Order: sequence, then structure tokens, then C-alpha cells
Amino acid sequence: MKVGICGFPKSKSVIFANLELVEVQATFYKPVRISTAERWRSAAPPEFEFTMKAWQLITHEPRSPTYRKAKLELSGDRYGLFRPTEEVFDAWAATDEIRKALNARIVVFQCPASFKETGTNIKNMHDFFRSIDRKGITMVWEPRGDWTRETITRLCEELELIHCVDPFAAQPESGTDFGYFRLHGSPPGRRMYSYTYTDTDLQFLYERCKDFSQVYVLFNNITMFDDALRFKRMRS
Repeated sequence: MKVGICGFPKSKSVIFANLELVEVQATFYKPVRISTAERWRSAAPPEFEFTMKAWQLITHEPRSPTYRKAKLELSGDRYGLFRPTEEVFDAWAATDEIRKALNARIVVFQCPASFKETGTNIKNMHDFFRSIDRKGITMVWEPRGDWTRETITRLCEELELIHCVDPFAAQPESGTDFGYFRLHGSPPGRRMYSYTYTDTDLQFLYERCKDFSQVYVLFNNITMFDDALRFKRMRS
């Protein structure tokens, strides 16, 4: 079990000293400099692990508000939704260069709610994941649109993907003993992100983790650092 957080809510030195895992968020909005990624890697202990989110040009269309947040002025139908276009494959190449600099073995593809179960989207996923050089990378898929459990299971099996979920909201459907959890501070009926996990919540999470031989637990709420430390102590 590896416990970490999404992003850098505290100084990197504090995070590196107290946790063992960070999912880099900045790479979703736009690529960071290779020198920046190399600096993060060299500053972290050798056993510290980075995972990272793929650039949004692969998964999101230009109408997404996340493009505006990143100050990306793009348009047209050449970006997002895993489209097998030169622009999308270039975005993967940029993502992969940063992955190498971080020595990350896991890349997370977070899809928007608008990315739903359609024939075109399924075909795009097949074309994309079967065209890129996987190089032993673990590909994690977080669908947020409407997908049936059966289709998620089938795609994860066919394309060798790990289904990412918030374990308080869903059960992973990838059918493997590897788990990747992103916790958004949203137990049923609670406020997202601003929620602090209770000891009871963390005990529930601990029990869910027992279903996997290897599991990554990433907190992504306002109190993520403190919650991750509490959960890490529980694991110990």
C-alpha cells in the first residue's frame, strides 16, 4: 500500500520527508519544463514515487473550462476524447517526456463527464492505446461520464487499463489485484474537497485496500496532507 496526495499543497521538502507518493497535477493543464521535472525527481528520496496526469489535450476538448484555466487558446475537433490525431499523439509524446524525467511508471488519464459510452469514444480509446508505445507503463483510466460496469471491465481488459475510482463512491471494474484510488473528499452525502475524513472513514478505506495485493491511495481534498499522514499511521 502506497499513500500519497494529489499535487503539492505544502512545500516539496515537507511532502518528500513525510509521504511516499505524489500524483503530479500540473501536467494535466500543460506540460512542465523537463528541467523542472528532473529537479523534482532529484530532490525527492530515491524510494519516493511520482505518478502523473496526462495532458488534457488527450482527454478533454477545447471547450473545457480547464483549457481556459491553463490559458490554452485552441479550437476545433483535433483535440481530446483520445482522438487518433497528430495533435493528440503529440500531446502524449510531451506527457511521456515528462514521465521519463520523473521516472514515473503510472500515468492517469482523467476524462471529463462529457466523455460518455459511445461507439466513437470506444473506438478512439482503442486507436489511441493500441498506437502508443506503452514501454511497460501502467495506464490508469478515470472515467467520469456514464459508462456501464460491463464496458469498463471489457475496455480495461482489452486495453490493459486500471480503473481508477474514489472507493467511497464506486468499486473498480478492471478485474486486477492492483488498485488506484483517488479520494476527492466526498463520502456519500458529504461536501467534496472541503471534507476531512473521519477515523471511521479511514478504517473503511483500510478495509477496502485489503482487496488488492498492491494499491495506491491518493488523497485529493483540502486536508489531503493531514489525512494522508493519519492513514499512513493506520497502515503502520
